[in-house]
Formats: sequence, structure tokens, C-alpha cells
Amino acid sequence: MADVSHTRGDMASHPDVSEMRDRYDRMLGGRDVTLLDGPVFLLGLYCAVSPWILHYTTSQPALVTHNLIMGIAIGLLALGFTRAPERMYGLSWAFCAMGVWMIIAPWIVGDSPDAGVVVNNIIIGALAVVLSLMCAGTAVRSTTRS
Repeated sequence: MADVSHTRGDMASHPDVSEMRDRYDRMLGGRDVTLLDGPVFLLGLYCAVSPWILHYTTSQPALVTHNLIMGIAIGLLALGFTRAPERMYGLSWAFCAMGVWMIIAPWIVGDSPDAGVVVNNIIIGALAVVLSLMCAGTAVRSTTRS
């Protein structure tokens, strides 16, 4: 067997060390919000199926369609955050607007919604606003670091 212990040197003397560090920083630079992708997707999934969970499909048909479409849109944003974070985290502010819309939608889209429907949408909207602000804050931090 060959003795390779004497050829092992310090990585700092490698000719491509600066390029490797830059590549490593690029690869990890946009992934500060990895922990938020899953909760955003789960929020979208819950938003989409909440009319069936809370059983208001017959009393609020317009709100059923609304929550289904908004849930799918939130889920797609989460998939975009996962797939291309450097491009998608700019949409965190749009996600924030979607959260605010979810809070006020029962009175605009719905037809005399009951308290359960209103509370459901307020919770979904508030979680969307909080998650979007966390995404936006992390995106701002990662762009100022670059």
C-alpha cells in the first residue's frame, strides 16, 4: 500500500481555495429560509382543504372556491421558495398581501360567514403574514450579506 500521509497538506495552500469558498457561499447563500418552506407548504395545503375539514362547503360555496385557489397558490409559492429561492423570496411581500387578503376575505367573498369560518381564515392569514415577514427578513439579510 502507498503511504499518502506525507502528501496531505493544508487546504489553505490549494490553488482553487478562493473559488471553492465562493462556490460554497453561492450554494448556501439563498437557503437561510429552508425551515420556512415546509410550514408555508403545509399552510397552503391546510388552506386548500379547510372548507372540507370545517364542513362549510354547502354554506359558503364561494369561500370554498376561494380558499382552494388561495391554498394552491400558497403551496405553489412554497414550492417556488424551495426550487429557486434566490428568485422567489422577492415574492414574500406578495405572500404577505395574500395573508392580509385571507384575513378580510370572509366578509368580502363569503355570505354571512359564521365565527368558525372567520376565525379559520384569520388564523391562516395571520400565519401567512408572519411566515412571509420571516421569509422577507431572511431574504433581505442574505442579499445584504452578499
